[in-house]
Amino acid sequence: MEVRRTIPVKLDVADSDADLLHETISEFLWAANYVVDHAWQGEYKTTSKAQLQRETYDDVRTETRLQANLVQNARNKAADAVQSVVARWKQGDYAGKPHFSASTLVYDKRCATFNDDHATLSTVEGRITAEYVLPDENRETPHSEYLFNDDYDVTGAELHYRDGEFYLHVRTKADVEFETADDGNAEHSTVLGVDLGIENVAVTSTGTFWNGAELNHWHREFEKRRGSLQRRGTRAAHENIQSVGRTETGRYDHFLHTVSKELVAEAVERDCDVIAFENLTGIRERMPNAKKFHAWAFRRLFEYVEYKAEVVGVSVEQVSPAYTSQRCSKCGFTHEDNRPTSDGQDVFECLKCGYSPHAEYNAAKNIGLKHLRSAQTSSGGGAPVNVRLNRGTLNVNGDYEPASDGQNGSPRESPALNEANGEAVSE
Repeated sequence: MEVRRTIPVKLDVADSDADLLHETISEFLWAANYVVDHAWQGEYKTTSKAQLQRETYDDVRTETRLQANLVQNARNKAADAVQSVVARWKQGDYAGKPHFSASTLVYDKRCATFNDDHATLSTVEGRITAEYVLPDENRETPHSEYLFNDDYDVTGAELHYRDGEFYLHVRTKADVEFETADDGNAEHSTVLGVDLGIENVAVTSTGTFWNGAELNHWHREFEKRRGSLQRRGTRAAHENIQSVGRTETGRYDHFLHTVSKELVAEAVERDCDVIAFENLTGIRERMPNAKKFHAWAFRRLFEYVEYKAEVVGVSVEQVSPAYTSQRCSKCGFTHEDNRPTSDGQDVFECLKCGYSPHAEYNAAKNIGLKHLRSAQTSSGGGAPVNVRLNRGTLNVNGDYEPASDGQNGSPRESPALNEANGEAVSE
């Protein structure tokens, strides 16, 4: 299985070389925007890289000092952006003409050389050497795990300039083989159910909660900021809106990367083979008070979990969300009044057995149960699998089995949970 990872590396660059990098970035962005402008002409947008190469290459070489490979990289960046816009149009989404302003520059192995402690980078006036600023060698970091791992090959990089510093985002790839259990070991398969929400971005069947208050606060503040700038209507305001958008996306990505990393760590810590999410199609319509932003955040979180889990050999699946919020994960009784929306989204109380856990925790367990039931059905009713809980497991029949000594885990941000009846208890 091919695995790809990107590792940001801070660079130590001499002042004179920094000036050359700034000039190269400026001409690279001009080239990319020139190709976008050309692709945008007419009713139909040009997305073919070969056609854009034929129609823009000579002009860009004439107007810039970029070497041939950097010209091609600028063309690729522009073509990818236009293709992305056209794809969104086909899905019925709004997307405007791309414009590149962030200080970035794409390198491949033809115009850069990547060494253990430095890189040589092409500029508008030859190559410069940039030393890596590396973390402590005694700590486990992405640099030691991917960049200096002989199993991973460097395929290219993107240069970024932010907060007065240059960073090289180095792209790596490797062919990784994972050991998977065969059908005869199906009894060892364990699933971690995950419910997504607005108040809590993610809740797992182990009782771990990732609160969404910070994410929602940022969204409200950025919306206010954009609205204020839009009302001004000036060019400067428009440029500020783009800057705000980059800052906003950066904060969201950092938050979602952190959640996804911890969620995958939770699965590994609890010896889970599968992480199960509800199907994200139509999630905005199913979830009261959800906005387009939330649907985007859920998709992005799923993507981050998916590729992080791939590295550690954990699969990520989606299951039908039908009745996961209304079904009692203890007795199986399903009724819409088990979760009355008028009393708040975190309320669940089974009308049949009285089971009253946190509603999102109950849904997370149901998502896990749905996956294991579908897995058994697809495999012809083989050996049972389990849903991982905070203190034990739940099998396909809803039977709870306490954890053996040393297998209990502590949730990161959740109350303690009495798994025998699913109710929150104080510690």
